[in-house]
Amino acid sequence: MKNNNASVIQKKQSVKIRLPSVLLYLFLGIYAIIQVYPLIWLFLFSFKNNNEIFSGNAMGIPQVWRVSNYLTVLTSGNVAVYLMNSVIVTAVTIVVSTILITTSAYSIVRLRWKLSKAFLTYILLGLMVPIHATLLPLFIILRNLNLLNTYLSLILPYVVFALPMGVFIMVGFLKSIPKELEESACLDGCGIYKIFYYIVLPLLRPAIATVAIFTFLSSWNELMFANTFINSEHLKTLTVGIMSLSGQQGTQWGSIGAGLVIATVPTLLIYFLLSDQLQKSMIAGAVKG
Repeated sequence: MKNNNASVIQKKQSVKIRLPSVLLYLFLGIYAIIQVYPLIWLFLFSFKNNNEIFSGNAMGIPQVWRVSNYLTVLTSGNVAVYLMNSVIVTAVTIVVSTILITTSAYSIVRLRWKLSKAFLTYILLGLMVPIHATLLPLFIILRNLNLLNTYLSLILPYVVFALPMGVFIMVGFLKSIPKELEESACLDGCGIYKIFYYIVLPLLRPAIATVAIFTFLSSWNELMFANTFINSEHLKTLTVGIMSLSGQQGTQWGSIGAGLVIATVPTLLIYFLLSDQLQKSMIAGAVKG
């Protein structure tokens, strides 16, 4: 009897333990479907024409898979040119901002100089500046420097606005790295540049990945500066190019959906490639906090 009672108690306990986990997985599954469904809908939407979209099949599977929407966008829509412009601007922005962020954060945290805290405060004040409030001053400055309708008219503002958040993340991550690693390298005869390049920089990969993702999203999806500072057709970025696909006489919504899919794919690739480093950065920040 005792054995039977013990087995019954164990079964009840196992049921109690499994029930919350089942509910948790059910909730996470529903949440995942809600998050992924817009991407699936956009993918299906890109293969339809206006007749099918407005006839009541905007949410379902296409009756005819029209690959011609992608061909139209890439050829007559100049999306290939817009895509290349976005890649150039975003890649240069990420490289330049990452170099400035890592070196600035290292000098603030590790080097001893009087104005280090004031310099950090000055950079972090940029988080309080609304990006929309800088549109007119930036336009006047870029016009006086003859930089309008150039890649620099977008790269320079993107780099500047990436610095405050990037330095904030990098400083917090650098403080979690023990100084003993650098001190031992210094005793072995390494200079400050070798210590930064060979010791510190490899340890900053999670933080660099986090900064790169935030910088990529902010510059890749930016529309206001790109629409204001660039008027030349061969220099427009992808966001402005997709917006220009809607015509005054009529809009081919399937082609716009194809352009949005092309714009979304690089974002997904960047996240999948850097997601592990991003998780490591978040875990390190959580442990430190």
